[in-house]
Amino acid sequence: MSSGPNPNVFLGRSSYRTRRLRDAVMILPVLGLLLWNLPLVWQGGPGPKLTSSVLIFVFGVWLALIVLALVLARPTMPGDAEGKESGPR
Repeated sequence: MSSGPNPNVFLGRSSYRTRRLRDAVMILPVLGLLLWNLPLVWQGGPGPKLTSSVLIFVFGVWLALIVLALVLARPTMPGDAEGKESGPR
């Protein structure tokens, strides 16, 4: 009755990976908001040491989000090397 598994049931590996990378890029703003709210729950009295730690943390998270967005978004750009090879001629 069945002639074997249908090869078109699942997405191709490259398109699946591209979609998951796009999903990860879209989650970055939520991750950033959660990380930026962490200093609100830190214990400690107000003082210059805590304030400087919070500022270093906030800007460190900001820099990490920028780098992570660049790393995750680069393979999903339409003009990458893989897209040129598999595109129509």
